[in-house]
Amino acid sequence: MASWTLPGGTKAAHTGSSTDRPDGANLRLGIAGYTFLNVPVDGAIAMMKRVGVNQLSIKDFHLPLNSSEDTINTVRAKFNNAGITIYAAGVIYMKTQAEVDTAFDYAKKLGVGMIVAAPNPELLSYVEQKVKATNILIAIHNHGPEDKLYPSPADVYNRVKGLDARMGLCLDIGHAARAGADPVKAVIEYAPRLFDLHIKDLSRIEKQVHPIELGRGVLDIPGLVRALKTVSYAGRCSIEHEMDMKDPLPGVAESAGYFRGVVKTLE
Repeated sequence: MASWTLPGGTKAAHTGSSTDRPDGANLRLGIAGYTFLNVPVDGAIAMMKRVGVNQLSIKDFHLPLNSSEDTINTVRAKFNNAGITIYAAGVIYMKTQAEVDTAFDYAKKLGVGMIVAAPNPELLSYVEQKVKATNILIAIHNHGPEDKLYPSPADVYNRVKGLDARMGLCLDIGHAARAGADPVKAVIEYAPRLFDLHIKDLSRIEKQVHPIELGRGVLDIPGLVRALKTVSYAGRCSIEHEMDMKDPLPGVAESAGYFRGVVKTLE
């Protein structure tokens, strides 16, 4: 198994393929699995191939947490055979120690090096024990102003900054902006704990606004890319498309093309 080095020199497990394709300056495009809420596995694979994205954070509606090893191996093989790496699992919610155990067992069987998660804060010390025992990263997802646990990236960072260095943040830039945070500043401020990224855009910055395709809104995507380059971000930039979810392909394609264009322009 390969490994990556976190800021501060900590080694963390990484199961990504050596064929992962950089989309400029080591920024790799991915897809956050929620994008495919209404799309079966074969359809998701076809869409990812059409837009040329080969990194997926899988959601449990495609592979339930209680799946057998045979089922996990079958689904993983489908993606692998299509040239797609399942780099993470999540978002996985954890409200009890048993749910923490289930999530880590699932990640081990799946062979991923990271769980994108939303554990109850009182479980963080137990999660830390599991991280130390398995060397699997935990990237806690900020879910916006409606979320009572982790509304903004600061709420995640302040919870994990004193814990094991393999516990960090999945920065959802849309939810961050709706919660009053600046995603560009968050990248700089929380870089040592920034493990994953969910990217989308907003038509305006309000608490109740719905995400739209990258490049159509007001979020500073060029500034985000500059910040990611500044901190030498080594994770994925995963599109989470939440419009037209019965047919996400056009929005994903537009978002991927826009992001690639921004990265190319700033090389």
